[in-house]
Amino acid sequence: MSEPSLQDEVLDELGEERLLEIADLLGTDADGAQRIVGSSVAELSGELRSAAAEPVSADEVRAAVAEVSAPEPPLHGVAALGGLVGGGLMAGVLARLARPAADAVARRTGLPAPAVTRAIEVLVPVVLAVISRRAAGRKGGGLGDILSGGKR
Repeated sequence: MSEPSLQDEVLDELGEERLLEIADLLGTDADGAQRIVGSSVAELSGELRSAAAEPVSADEVRAAVAEVSAPEPPLHGVAALGGLVGGGLMAGVLARLARPAADAVARRTGLPAPAVTRAIEVLVPVVLAVISRRAAGRKGGGLGDILSGGKR
């Protein structure tokens, strides 16, 4: 049995209410928002992989992955509040990568960059929650496994 994709897990975690919020931000319907969410998650994932490959940011990304992979992660972030309270290193990394991801999605879709940026800001805490949950369930592996659904 294959594991759901990162995009599918983010959509499930996002829920209908926040999906409709994103649809409203983008001036589209739920189906259009779902496509943009999928594209945005793919873009964030790609930006995260690129940051992990860059000498300037690789250590920060490795530390963020180690933090979310820890057996007992720190008690901050998305948890019960559904938003970024603290979020740790991974929250900071994702927040920094949100802008380039939003710019790429806006260019590809023709949607206004500010609207896409705001939609991705809504997505970041959800992506953080899913990445953290995936990392906590892993027995080894790294960022690639967390993003693609590798080792369990």
